[in-house]
Amino acid sequence: MPPNEGFLAALRPALDLAAIPGKAEGMAAYMKSSMPFKGVPSPMVRQSVRELAKTHPFNSLAELAGTCMTLWNDAAHREERYAAIMLTDSRLGRGEQALLPFYTLVIETGQWWDFVDAVAPRICELLQKDRTLMEPLLRQWSQHNNLWFRRAAIISQLPAKNATDTQLLSDVIAVNTADKDFFIRKAIGWALRQYARSDPDWVRGYVAAHENLSPLSRREALKHLG
Repeated sequence: MPPNEGFLAALRPALDLAAIPGKAEGMAAYMKSSMPFKGVPSPMVRQSVRELAKTHPFNSLAELAGTCMTLWNDAAHREERYAAIMLTDSRLGRGEQALLPFYTLVIETGQWWDFVDAVAPRICELLQKDRTLMEPLLRQWSQHNNLWFRRAAIISQLPAKNATDTQLLSDVIAVNTADKDFFIRKAIGWALRQYARSDPDWVRGYVAAHENLSPLSRREALKHLG
């Protein structure tokens, strides 16, 4: 289905209006981004997305998916890609498998932590809604030759709390424990630290039983456990 042209036409002027002069260069430097920024803080991007979605409402999930894809592919500034991801955080988009191709595109072409971490909550919603489809996929991603798919698999249950599948969490961590990449080691520690909020004893036991965890992963996992 064609994208929401009204939303697309209104977004760039709205972001231009919200841009803070002199901020774009520092944002690009912090994110080590070759794609330029407009200089719009994330909360203001989200506000613009929400307001424009009310002014130019989406009529179907297919229209939402098409708009996300178009916005991502045609983006000239990084905030436009943030806006594409933010669109999926809506009643129309949450937990919908029709958006999985978009999330896959984000991970595959975004190739950086801000994009991957932004779609992780949406991946979690897909897992909670359809484990039969998502569990095998996340196990595949955990062994992907692209480290960003591996990171996505590791942090895919961050918002799950007591609904966390600890066997899946253990499995996606196990195949990445020896990885020396900072973003993988950080993701392992983050995933464990987050689950420690729900079951600290499980995390303590896991860390104690896995001496091969990197110091970074171990430190992050136990950060708030004393």
